[in-house]
This record gives sequence, structure tokens and C-alpha cells, in this order.
Amino acid sequence: MTIHAIHTGLDTIWVVLTAAMILLMEGGFALLEAGFVRSKNSVNIIMKVFADITIGTLCYYLVGFALMYGSDLLGVIGTDGFMLKGNFTHLKLSISTDTFWLFQGAFVIAVISIVSGAVAERINFRAYLLYVLLMTMFIYPIAGHWVWGGGWLGKLGMEDFAGSAVIHALGGFSALAAAILIGPRKGKFTSKNSSSIALPSNLPLASVGAFLLWFGWFGFNAGSTLTATDVRIGHIAIVTMLSAAAGGATALIYTLFRYGRSDAPSVINASLAGLVGITAGCAFVSDQSSILIGAISGLLMMGATNWLEAKRIDDPVGAFPVHAVSGVWGTIAVGLFATKGGLLEGGGWHLLLIQLLGLIILCGWGFLLTWAGLKLINKWVPIRASNDEEDLGLDISYHGIMATHTSPEFLQVNDYLNRNED
Repeated sequence: MTIHAIHTGLDTIWVVLTAAMILLMEGGFALLEAGFVRSKNSVNIIMKVFADITIGTLCYYLVGFALMYGSDLLGVIGTDGFMLKGNFTHLKLSISTDTFWLFQGAFVIAVISIVSGAVAERINFRAYLLYVLLMTMFIYPIAGHWVWGGGWLGKLGMEDFAGSAVIHALGGFSALAAAILIGPRKGKFTSKNSSSIALPSNLPLASVGAFLLWFGWFGFNAGSTLTATDVRIGHIAIVTMLSAAAGGATALIYTLFRYGRSDAPSVINASLAGLVGITAGCAFVSDQSSILIGAISGLLMMGATNWLEAKRIDDPVGAFPVHAVSGVWGTIAVGLFATKGGLLEGGGWHLLLIQLLGLIILCGWGFLLTWAGLKLINKWVPIRASNDEEDLGLDISYHGIMATHTSPEFLQVNDYLNRNED
């Protein structure tokens, strides 16, 4: 066996294993979101995640991958490689196209899952399925081509190693557009401009989801090397850990001194914010910079959560604060702290300005295409669940079952059904 064959084999094993780690993050999304919403909507959360995995995977195989990684047309879009039929030698991979597709397919599922949480408890399930098609076939792949597929932003020099911008900022601003357009859950905001708290149904479940996401993030970031022999893997792993720890610790300490108690949802989401923040620069920044990036990500996440409340925008799981705001900060942080080219490392303004330009384009693309797409979908299928469906719960309304038959909400559903029968 030649050295080349051994190298290819090791790279293939590495990429397949990290792709599996990223896929496991869907279990994290499912548990996190199910724990944050009311129990009468938790099955609906699980079914949306399954829609992401099943329909999203097929759409990306049929269309999305080609638009993202096919032969470049004017720096804007890929033109071939549908159903992986074509020549991908321009990608200069050390692994097979099939292996690379598996890794990228895990990424696209993560993007759509970000939007899922922001519209939890009130989106029409049929409309959501149509949106999955739009995101996985067009919105994300075309934006991804601009940065990673040989498109114009990548050629300008934008750096986004594992997706703070392409995945998280784009997904987060798409989530913001969806949350604004669909509107808040019934009773979330009162006429006196105050917010009613819909208590999470199961915070231990949400925390397990966060731990699964944290675990999968090592595959997300370190796997983006696409090779098992990259000497940066250890560094990528440690800065990923440090940033997440800094984000969570910042929220833990801040809420302890600010409110006299450590707020569990804030600590959970701040840890995830730290992971999002380091995703763009995990291969480019120092250990010390990663701690600062994570700490600021945690603070920005809490500030953005308060901003949403002030603007009366309902985001049940914090998708926008965690993914969009931290993703924006993480992308900017590359322009500030990258050891090669960062402004604060003596590299001048060039990289930072490119990062800012890329963010404006990607965030605007996600927001506007999601807004227009949902408006179009709403002409055929109402994007908002009906009042009765929302009162009853999306589990019963769309899936005919509830997660548990022992919760107080189950008794409320029974009372509701009995009153309607009378």
C-alpha cells in the first residue's frame, strides 16, 4: 500500500467520523428545542428535525450540492454536479466526492435546524416542509458557493473556516425573518408591552441537547480540515473548547451577580454562543483570543435576547441571539484576531473589511430570501398555525400524538377536546 493510499484512507475515516458527529448534533437540536418549548409542541420539534434530515438531505443531493460546489459561473453559482454526476476535480480534494458530500450534507441540515427553533410552537408544519426545500436547495447552497465553492467572496479573501457566517449568521438572520413574519406565539406579549414567560418544559433535556451540540462541534470545526493529518486539529479543538467555556462562564457569573442566581437558559445558550463565535476563526486565532471571543459571544447573546424582547420578536429557543449575533461577532473577530491578517495582529484593515462585506451580503441574503420565500409559500399554504391548532398544541394538531400523557398540558388538551365535542 502506498503512502498516498494510506493518507487518503485516513482522511476518509476522519471526514466520515466527523460528519457523523455533526449529524449527531441534530439530536442536540431536537433535545434542546424540545426542552425549551412547551410539552404540547415537543413532538412537532422532533418531526421538524426529521424533516430537516430526510427532506433536506435529499434536496441537497439532488440540487443543493451542485449549486454550491459545481463549476463556477461568474463567481455566483455552481452549474453542474447534480446528484453528484460530474467532474469535481476543481475542488482539489484528498478524499472522494462522496465523502466530501457526506460532510457538507451534515452542514446543510444544521442550517435549516437553526430556523426551526425560531418559529417553534406556531409554524404550519406543511409550510415548514416547503421552506426546507427552499433553504437546502437554494438559499444556503448559493451563499455557500460565494465563500467556499469558488465564488466571489472567497476569491476576495473572506475567511470562514467552519461557518460562523455561511451557516450561523445566514441561518440566524433567516430565523429572524421567519420569526418576524410569522409573529409571536399567542399571549407572548401583552398590551402593556410586557412579556409573558412561557416556561421551558424540560431544562435538563435542553442541557443534554446542548452537551450533544458541544460534542458535535468538535467534528464541525476540526472536521473542516478535511484531512486527518492537519497539524491544526489539536489547536482547533482546544480553541473550540475554550470559547464555549468562556461563553458559558460569562453568563453564569454575570447572571449570578446581576440577578442573584445563575440563569440556566442563559448559561446553556451562552455556551452555544461561544461555539458559534469561534467557528469562523478556530484555525486562525490564538488560545487567548478564543477566550475573549467566547466571552464576548456570551455577553452579546444575552444582550440580543433582551433586544428581541424589547422589539416584541418571539424566538422561543434563542436562535437569533445564539447563531446570528454570535456568528456575526465571530466572523468580525477573524478580521481582528487572525494571527495572519488580523487588524490587532498587525495585518491592517483589508481582512476586516472583507469580513464585514461578506457578513452584509450573507445576512441580507438569508433575511431577504427567507422573507420572500415565506411570503410566496403563504400564498399556497398558510405559514402560521391556526388559533385552534396553536391552542391545542402542534403535536396533536399535526402529528396526532403527544410526547407524554402525564403532563398538565395533556390534561388541558383532553379538556379542550371534550369541550369541542360537547
